[in-house]
Amino acid sequence: MSIKDLQLKAKTTVNGFLNGINKSTVKGPGMEFSQYRSYQPGDDLRQLDWKMFARSDRYYIRESEVETNISVRLLVDASASMNHEDSGYKKIDYAKYLAASLAYLANLQGDALGLYIFQEDKLFSLPSRQDFQHLSRLLHQLETVSPEGKFTKPLGYRDIYAGSQKRELLIFITDLYQEDNELYQLIDALNSLKHEVIVFHLLGRNELELDYKNYSAVQDLETGEILPFSSQSAKKYRENLEAYLASVKTYLLDRRVYYRLLITDQPIDQALRDFLNQRSKS
Repeated sequence: MSIKDLQLKAKTTVNGFLNGINKSTVKGPGMEFSQYRSYQPGDDLRQLDWKMFARSDRYYIRESEVETNISVRLLVDASASMNHEDSGYKKIDYAKYLAASLAYLANLQGDALGLYIFQEDKLFSLPSRQDFQHLSRLLHQLETVSPEGKFTKPLGYRDIYAGSQKRELLIFITDLYQEDNELYQLIDALNSLKHEVIVFHLLGRNELELDYKNYSAVQDLETGEILPFSSQSAKKYRENLEAYLASVKTYLLDRRVYYRLLITDQPIDQALRDFLNQRSKS
């Protein structure tokens, strides 16, 4: 997928999403005014609606739905486990598509956008800005992402987000594959900054249902370990996975981090709704 394909797909998805919801609830520049109220002494005369005056012979003030813009930071897990594939579609492809769509929607809202890509011993960062050229640069960086290595302990990552005076919404797109709670450490560091944090947890349908027919073993993409696979181990796996997902949700919600599990064969509309809801709280 080229940058033009990624941008077109994100644009098409977001425009279709916006057409399918009540646009009056979507805040941002260029939206219709939500309501009018009677003029009161001291109101800004520039907000008087003269067309309403001409129709009613009374003075009305326009109350706009436009909100103060925020900074949206997209954090993408690009460790090797994001190469997991289901039905010819990798987690990293879904993560790129989701991040691109969120970026396009945030840009429509007039928000500043930043991008952070996490890999083993590497962190790519694109500081937050608000303009269309910056969006194009962000999409280009997303397109070039190639997962590799493990997600290592996030030493020093906290400094990246320190000192910002703008309202921020931090969106972490990850499969939450971790060996020693390194992802929890990063999320805790982000959460300590008192901004809104969303975690979109990606799983393939075959991971959720352990649908690996005709296979006797599976391989860990990050460690390379080969694990035997059988109907008995599949049953135990599903039990462990159910307990793990419950513990993840509890861990994050206890810290007031918004959590959403996304299966990579599902549309991203719910994630876009989650973004708009959390954005309004930031």
